[in-house]
Amino acid sequence: MYYVIGIDGGGTKSKAVLTDLNLKTYTECTGGPTNFLIKGTEKVSHTLIELIRNCLENANIPADDLVYVVLGTTGAGRAKEAEKMKYDFLEVCRKENFPVKSFEVESDARIALEGAFSGNPGSILIAGTGSIMFGKDSKGEIHRVGGFGRYIGDEGSGYSIGRKGLTAAAKSFDGRGEKTELTNLLSGKGITNQQSLITAVYVNNFDIASVAPLVIQAAETGDRVCKNILDEETEELISHIKAMHKLIKIDLLRISFIGSLITKNNLYSRMFNEKIKNRLENVAVVKPDMPPELGAALMAAQYFVSRIA
Repeated sequence: MYYVIGIDGGGTKSKAVLTDLNLKTYTECTGGPTNFLIKGTEKVSHTLIELIRNCLENANIPADDLVYVVLGTTGAGRAKEAEKMKYDFLEVCRKENFPVKSFEVESDARIALEGAFSGNPGSILIAGTGSIMFGKDSKGEIHRVGGFGRYIGDEGSGYSIGRKGLTAAAKSFDGRGEKTELTNLLSGKGITNQQSLITAVYVNNFDIASVAPLVIQAAETGDRVCKNILDEETEELISHIKAMHKLIKIDLLRISFIGSLITKNNLYSRMFNEKIKNRLENVAVVKPDMPPELGAALMAAQYFVSRIA
């Protein structure tokens, strides 16, 4: 019998699932963080070994029957870093005589994409602190839109909304812009005037994305400044979808959302979904078929089958 493990790695915890090649689940386990850009490859390697060992023990499956492991995690979107994580992990396994036959490192977005559509064509739109869109066409090719980071991108994200909110607050404090309810809400974060805003952002490393919920809250009370920000940012996400649709070249583009900004019921997500419904006829928003860890397991099974074919 052949078994695979898929791992959805994160900055605070990781989730693993052990399945057979048909994705029948035998056990699920959780472990520590596996963001190797922050924790380092050696520490993450030991975390992975413990997680894999726990899966095997919980399912009472011999290590020799484990044929493939796929880790999907933050920071693995660049091939050079992913390859280093793979090499270092296999080296630690060799030194500790831990029998992992085959191991691959993928981005967290890629395993989410595979899980969302069970390996079939589709697209995921991620809008959390940052934003990015990935899609898979009928030929199996992967396409990407956005994801250029907070300095030159991340439109439609919590960071972008928060940055525009703070800009609006700065103008309001100065008298250069309209008054906004956001300035009152920011007082809860210790920002009450020009100086405290400058100190928070440039001295205290203020979490700019944390302002996004306040912008949404103010907009929900009818604040015009904040509603305009949400309108602008939803337009940015609409442009992501249009660009992806052109790349994938499929009649009906199915999209699955990731990130609390667009998955939870709030004014921002409602505005966004309303625009999709009214303006994008050949786009369907769907719930993911499977969670990311099963997407990783699916990739592990596919890698193994292609190897022995």
